[in-house]
Amino acid sequence: MESADKFFNKEEQQRIEAAVRAAEMKTSGEIVPMVVDSSYDYPRAELIGGGTLALAVGLMISWLFGGESIWWFLPVFIVGFFVFQQLIHHLPALKRKLIHPDELTEEVKEKALVSFIEQGLHETRDRTGILILISLFEHRVQVLADSGINEKVPEHTWEELVDIIITGLKSGDSCTATCQAIERCGELLQEHFPRKHDDTDELPNLIME
Repeated sequence: MESADKFFNKEEQQRIEAAVRAAEMKTSGEIVPMVVDSSYDYPRAELIGGGTLALAVGLMISWLFGGESIWWFLPVFIVGFFVFQQLIHHLPALKRKLIHPDELTEEVKEKALVSFIEQGLHETRDRTGILILISLFEHRVQVLADSGINEKVPEHTWEELVDIIITGLKSGDSCTATCQAIERCGELLQEHFPRKHDDTDELPNLIME
């Protein structure tokens, strides 16, 4: 899996930052695109997956070589657990299959909320911050807007932006899709929160971590 800090190359980073600046030139709102490796580390998936696979192998080896002897089972299970746990840890595609899709979605939502607060998006003057979170491990995108803009924009609007980015991710042009979503955010913010004479760029234009 490509790491978040390399997900966009230098040219793409510049394009995204330019898109944010262009959007924010027309509005008092703040837009922050953010890419993260994972929204959570999901240790339970590694433990349950490693334990289940080790149990199956341990029972099979014990049956083949020792009948019901626990002295065959225990060492095989212990070694197998650590081997399979590390295998799952280093194979994101396998690990993802051990996690319920609803859990992936909920963890991305929680990560978006925490990041929204950590990055100060809730502190914008008119409560018009928008976070665009791309979480690579989960293959999820979350758009989170503050109360000021949510009072004026239908909730389904953010799902439309998510669909734009997801389509771009699947087609291999995530940069263009992200820029399109940023441009759309700018249009929404400009319509309801035009730029004021004393507005400043308060927040980062791109976060990759």
